[in-house]
Amino acid sequence: MEKKKIVLIGPVYPYKGGISHNTSLLYRTLSKKHDVRLISYKMQYPKLLFRKEQKDYQSDLFKIDSAEFLIHTANPVNIVSVGKQIKKSSPDLIIIQWWHPYFAPCYRILEGVLGKKIPILFICHNVLPHESFPLDKQLARAVLKKGRYYVVHAESDAEELLKLLPRADYKRNPLPVFNVFKSGNITGEEARKMIGEGQDAKLLLFFGFVREYKGLKYLLKAMPLIKRQTEKVKLLVVGSFAGDKEDYMQMLREETIEDCVKVIDGYIPDNEIEKYFLACDLVVLPYVSATQSGIVQIAYGFEKPVVVTNVGGLPDVVKEGRTGYVVAPENAQALAEAIRDFFENGRYTEMKEHICQQAECFSWDRMGETIEELVGWKKEV
Repeated sequence: MEKKKIVLIGPVYPYKGGISHNTSLLYRTLSKKHDVRLISYKMQYPKLLFRKEQKDYQSDLFKIDSAEFLIHTANPVNIVSVGKQIKKSSPDLIIIQWWHPYFAPCYRILEGVLGKKIPILFICHNVLPHESFPLDKQLARAVLKKGRYYVVHAESDAEELLKLLPRADYKRNPLPVFNVFKSGNITGEEARKMIGEGQDAKLLLFFGFVREYKGLKYLLKAMPLIKRQTEKVKLLVVGSFAGDKEDYMQMLREETIEDCVKVIDGYIPDNEIEKYFLACDLVVLPYVSATQSGIVQIAYGFEKPVVVTNVGGLPDVVKEGRTGYVVAPENAQALAEAIRDFFENGRYTEMKEHICQQAECFSWDRMGETIEELVGWKKEV
């Protein structure tokens, strides 16, 4: 296959978060075959809209030395200048990471400068945001309609895309596994010592930014029943809180589960993620709504089974009874029953084997092939 010129636009180290990780890994994958230029932001979100620290310099695991931090998302003059620069380089394809309508004005200006000759492919992590945003559908449609190709990770996002753009030329590719967090330098036993947990504990993990739609309160409601059913069980809640942390702490007191829930509050740097996933037995995502979640892919990267709810794209990537459990959302009883079955019937080894068998479906090379097939550079097998 002839080497192509690609411009990839999105967040990357030192910006935090799963989409930043995704941009880095996509760049590395595409660069194996093509000439890829990575353009990121000199300013991603205004502090008025995003008050938390946007960058993390503690680990450079996802650093791309050649990344160019050019785009100021709220400066039209800057955006026009960057667009002219990209157009002048005559790429064969522009790939843009799309996940939130905030970026709509920036990308519409960019699209206007680029014109219609250079094809644009959008990687749609969320066609529409998890939480409502003013004019979200109108803004998403205005930007995405200028694209020629689309990659979505979940069937629910494919449906949202087709509602906005009925003729969209798209492919669905599961979110690839983030196995880069697994260094191999520590064992599960060592990880438990590092976080102060015993070897005989049965550890559940809720990981990531705590937001209302992630349904942590339903898992906390399930913990009294889980505690009665399973000896030495403990839930680790690891991540920073978007809202009022005290609401959750009050739940711990009301449900009398302070003895079996440990809260590690704060952003977890990339180089510390490993110890929590290695230490746990089962990763739980009790989401109320979702498109997809990188947490499932991180869990699979550590060969850890998951419990997810039947919302959005989560059931697309979990084989019921094989790589984990799919339960009804907003249902503490269903969460407790899945967790009881996992420990009581010793499902870990069997599920780990199934996760390993599914590895090819979630590979980054497969993601690269999906893009090549979509734009016509590679024939589908």
